[in-house]
Amino acid sequence: MKVLDLQCPHGHRFEGWFASADDFESQQSRKLVECPICGANEVNRLPSAPRLNLSGATQTNAPAGAVDMQARVMRALREVLEKTENVGDRFAEEARRIHYNEAPARNIRGVTTPEDAKALVEEGIEVMPLPVPAALKEPLQ
Repeated sequence: MKVLDLQCPHGHRFEGWFASADDFESQQSRKLVECPICGANEVNRLPSAPRLNLSGATQTNAPAGAVDMQARVMRALREVLEKTENVGDRFAEEARRIHYNEAPARNIRGVTTPEDAKALVEEGIEVMPLPVPAALKEPLQ
C-alpha cells in the first residue's frame, strides 16, 4: 500500500491509500478520490516523503489541532445523522407539517432549495444548513 498525503481545495488534509502512484492517478482522473470531510473530488497530492503502510501506524502533515478538529466535526456529524430522520427532498414540506402540528415532532434532515429554506425561516421555522461529506452518506466498510 502506498500512503499519499492529499488536500482538497478547501484545505482539508487527509491520507489516501493506493496500490501504487499509478492507481492514485487513475482514480483521480476518474474523479473517484474525494475529500472525506467535504466530498470535493478536486484533490491534490501534497509533497511528502514516500512511505509505505507496513504497520498500523498513521501519520499526517496536517497540524495536530486541525486533524483533531476534523475528527470532532466528523463525530458530531455522525451523531446528527444518527439522531435525525432523513426526509430527503420533502424537507420543507415535512418541516412545515411538524411546525404546524400536522406531523409528530421529531428531528429531521433533508434537502431543500435556498429559496424554500428562506421561506421556512420567514415562517418562523428554524433550519440550519448542514453539508454532509460523502464519506458519511454511506456506511463505512
